[in-house]
Amino acid sequence: MINRTGSVAAATALCFVSFLAWAQTPSAPSPQGSLEDVVVVANRMAEPASKVGSSVTVITGEDIKASQAIVVSDLLATTPGLSVVRNGGVGQPTSVFIRGAESAQTVVLIDGVAFNDPSSPASGYDFGSLLTGDIARIEVLRGAQSTLYGSQAIGGVISIATADPTGAFGGGITAEGGSRGSDYVAGHLGGKSEDVSWQLAGNYLRTDGISAFDKSFGGTELDGAKIGGLSGRLRYDFSPDVQLDLRGYYSHARTDLDGYQPPTYAFGDDSEYAYTTQSAEYAGLNFKSLDGQLSNRVAFQYTDSYRKNFDPNTGPITETFYGIGQNKRVEYQGTWKPVSGMQAVFGLQRERASIDTDTPAFDFVPAPLESHATIDSAYLELEDELVPGLTATAGGRYDKHDVFGSHTTGQGALAWALNDGTTILRASIGQGFKAPALYQLFSAYGNLALVPEEATSWDAGVEQRALGGKFVASATYFNRDSRNLIGFFDCFTPGPLCATEPFGYYANIARAAAHGVELLASFAPDASLKLSANYTYTDAEDRSPGASTFGNELPRRPKSSANASLAYLWPGNLSTVVALRYSGAAFDDAANTIVLASYTILDLRVSYPLSTHLEAYGRLENATDKHYETAYQYGTDGRGVFVGLRATF
Repeated sequence: MINRTGSVAAATALCFVSFLAWAQTPSAPSPQGSLEDVVVVANRMAEPASKVGSSVTVITGEDIKASQAIVVSDLLATTPGLSVVRNGGVGQPTSVFIRGAESAQTVVLIDGVAFNDPSSPASGYDFGSLLTGDIARIEVLRGAQSTLYGSQAIGGVISIATADPTGAFGGGITAEGGSRGSDYVAGHLGGKSEDVSWQLAGNYLRTDGISAFDKSFGGTELDGAKIGGLSGRLRYDFSPDVQLDLRGYYSHARTDLDGYQPPTYAFGDDSEYAYTTQSAEYAGLNFKSLDGQLSNRVAFQYTDSYRKNFDPNTGPITETFYGIGQNKRVEYQGTWKPVSGMQAVFGLQRERASIDTDTPAFDFVPAPLESHATIDSAYLELEDELVPGLTATAGGRYDKHDVFGSHTTGQGALAWALNDGTTILRASIGQGFKAPALYQLFSAYGNLALVPEEATSWDAGVEQRALGGKFVASATYFNRDSRNLIGFFDCFTPGPLCATEPFGYYANIARAAAHGVELLASFAPDASLKLSANYTYTDAEDRSPGASTFGNELPRRPKSSANASLAYLWPGNLSTVVALRYSGAAFDDAANTIVLASYTILDLRVSYPLSTHLEAYGRLENATDKHYETAYQYGTDGRGVFVGLRATF
């Protein structure tokens, strides 16, 4: 199977590289590992990518700018190992799957703050209202990573960082408009002095959208969205060794939805709409000790997710749902570097998650769910350069949850830079766990006997540079086994809790496995031309003992996906881009009876600097107007034209 997979991947990459496309900068992220690259997310500290044994993709600010993407999920859809599912157009609920893991098994960080939603059934993060705005960098860490990141890091970690100020004072603004009645504006303002640095940013998107209920099934009603966001950061240096670090993030969205309209309750056009608010606050104090060998960080984090759904057709009470999820975290992290080439990262954390949710329109007697849980954690990771070029990393974590008890995880990694760094070998193994969500524990279908979901994953790969670094290619094989997965036991057959919960309950009844390969390549013969391509093969299967779905593919996770672009900067600084995105066929249901067909999307982009501080740009999305689905009966964007201006000062 692996040999056949490698042949398919190589053929696909060669076919993609034969297409012609142009751009000033790559429209897809480059392979990891440049000796000049710095990776933060892998070991919770900045270090050269050549020392990182885990699999990481870095999407830089230049990548984001070149892509012209407005929503973060569009960027992630071009990243190796990731698949994105959106229930309609921009603003609709959006899930991201890493290497075939469940979408709720991903840790999402925004400016270092872990951002999940305790009020959702599985505590996952919804990418639907996350705009690129002032984002300067995205790092995607693949594989089980709970040693440093705790619960939910079974598939991996997506770390999103907003921009730092670059000068004494400056800013910028972006404005665009286009198809589907879309308008977008984003701006930032900031500065830094000897002691103080600050940055404020905001963005707003309005779109008439498309019908979330696919037009090919009869959807006609447009489901629009209005999304606004703010972010800010302030750092004050009391001294070279002591800094105060404050950060904040806020977004608010109103989104029209399609759903199950009474009296038939068949899926179709609906008048339902939703409000979603997400916010995060961070306050930290950084200080050094032991003559600078030990860096310390003490921080408080707070996140708040607030969702409300309304349906004018439900009767006197139109509020069909509300969910309030909050996280409060206090943590200490230390980084100790006793000698050159050796360092340790260690920390303590306490997190308190709470849920407040109900469905008012459907309650005969109001019965909101209000509950909380606390988890205390300690972790340690050691890194050492065993011999020049060979870096080893190993660590462990202990968690104590006030419902299910204690849990331990561990991980290890190796990175070996050979031939003066032109060849890098990487390998990692790690354990992941996901604590039962508050809804799974305490709702009417809850089960206090639940234990954490668990996974063990490993990967191994090689990266090769040639032609003085102009050509870079990498290949990675990955494997993961997941167990104790939480599913819904429907009580059609007798179960331990069916007497008290006859309509069913959550239980640790599922198991899954995934393996595959990720191939990346880029070639930049000179400053004006760049070609890049990636291919991912993911075989994710249901391995639940005794289940009718045993051996089936996991829903909405295509086995094959690929991206490619060729880029050229014309004389006169005109940049033009052609990019391709391919997704293979997938199933929408666990029974594997509903097929989501394969598709290829073609995008064209162009940009031109009008002056030193002003740039015009435009793009043609889905140029062939390809109809496709990432979720059954949910619509996707057709052909769209967008133009805009970027100004800086």
